Amino acid sequence: MDMRSNNHQQQQQQVLDGSDIVELVENEKVFDKFVEQKFQQLDQDEDGKLSVKELQPAVADIGAALGLPAQGTSPDSDHIYSEVLNEFTHGSQEKVSKTEFKEVLSDILLGMAAGLKRDPIVILRMDGEDLSEFIHSPGYEAEIVSIYFSALSGCEEASLRDCIAKALQSLSVDHGMPPPNDPWVISNIVEPIVESCLDEEDKREKCVSQERFLEAFKRVVERVAQRLNEQPVIVAHSENTFDGSGIRRLLSNKFEFDKALNVALEIIPKDRHGKVSKEYLRAVLDTVAPSATLPPLGAVSQMDDMIREALKMVNGDDGKMVKEEEFKKTMAEILGSIMLQLEGSPISVSSNSVVHEPLTSATFLPAAPAEADEPSN
Repeated sequence: MDMRSNNHQQQQQQVLDGSDIVELVENEKVFDKFVEQKFQQLDQDEDGKLSVKELQPAVADIGAALGLPAQGTSPDSDHIYSEVLNEFTHGSQEKVSKTEFKEVLSDILLGMAAGLKRDPIVILRMDGEDLSEFIHSPGYEAEIVSIYFSALSGCEEASLRDCIAKALQSLSVDHGMPPPNDPWVISNIVEPIVESCLDEEDKREKCVSQERFLEAFKRVVERVAQRLNEQPVIVAHSENTFDGSGIRRLLSNKFEFDKALNVALEIIPKDRHGKVSKEYLRAVLDTVAPSATLPPLGAVSQMDDMIREALKMVNGDDGKMVKEEEFKKTMAEILGSIMLQLEGSPISVSSNSVVHEPLTSATFLPAAPAEADEPSN
């Protein structure tokens, strides 16, 4: 893209790096007000305490802020939701006081801030200008011809409508297109515009020529750009690469590694001989993950596969009871295995999701703090 386009992109984005969250938590007066508002919102029966049921929306918001799939859709991510809930209830309490809620929320928010400092989220305002510039750029037709052959590969009998819908999935935020696989984008932008740009005969047309496809596709994309200009879409974009360097740093610092493991092992059940079941390796690994610059279990499928392979190599799922030192040694072996795999084949992850409302009310990622005596919106 040219300099004008780059300047426009910079003007249309906001970077969330966790600094606002740290500022919020460290400002006691403002943070107290934030906790009070959140607590009252959750305390449906107004008894001054939060039940497990009342905590569920907070847990769901935290999961969404961490980029996890919805609760109930993945065993690995469900484990993380359970851990977040256990943090609030300490694993056994049926009710949580406002003080307890504040303490745990502070820890979780600061953890999120640390994650955002490492992997910032960029908030993009997509107003159609970048997409329009792409359509009129010199390289547009060559790229769309390539998409045309990719979209029709193995499905020559597909209708023009299906070809266009599939080709749209090849466009990205770099082109100025909101994530085309996002359910909201599909139902509110892609499907209505494809329907409006094609008549019934066009929709059913098969074996379309390249010229015919290019003409119809450009019409659709131009209409998408117009729609974005009329109603911009806000997209949260993040990207990071896991290359094993975080694990190497942790393993090379014995003090930090032991500290991270000891914190994780404090909440793991032990038998009367002080032994720990290897079935908790996965849970401890998930607790140590931030220190090793790894994503939460359930967040990245490629990483989950790598972890399963590492656990398999040390018989991590056999449930055997082992001494704490052996447990730590096994954990080091697992992390070492993951590190070597990542050094050989780094995993790059990018994600884009449509933000439908301000982050301050939608998730536990608050905006910059205002004065505590100002009226809330």
